Amino acid sequence: MLEVIKQRRACRKFSSKPVEKEKIKEIVEAGLLAPSGMNRQTPVVIAISDKKIRDELMKINLKIMGREGIDPFYGAPTILLVVSHKEGISIHDGAACIENMLLESTNQGLASCWIHRAKEEIELPEVRKLLSFTGLNFDEYIGVGHVIIGYPDNYQVPPKVIKEGRAFYK
Repeated sequence: MLEVIKQRRACRKFSSKPVEKEKIKEIVEAGLLAPSGMNRQTPVVIAISDKKIRDELMKINLKIMGREGIDPFYGAPTILLVVSHKEGISIHDGAACIENMLLESTNQGLASCWIHRAKEEIELPEVRKLLSFTGLNFDEYIGVGHVIIGYPDNYQVPPKVIKEGRAFYK
């Protein structure tokens, strides 16, 4: 497991090759198996591979970001949007879900990146309409984040170096 953790990096350049449904399901399962406060299992994952929905969500995310002319999802063909029921410590539960999915993406040989602005997205009527296929009452949920996944497009990052002074032992 430590080797997978060492290999995981945020990818910002994806190929257009679609992600296999079986890999998506296993990544989502890994997220849903994450620990949650009192085992409430508050996170919900919305897997979006439909290009029309993905592109519309991308435009909305970009508008929230306050920028133009870029893709905040870096061309990734699949977006795993994590929302969490507002009960308990749902943000923390959602973050654990996201981390598990980032690690399982690496384990599956895929690239990934954690993207923000999900909270602001879920509050918008146009996003709620776009995601109405889920049947969720988004008044009961908070957006936590996105995990974008796909195959990297010649994207290389250097090995991660741990900064000094971040662990103490006695």
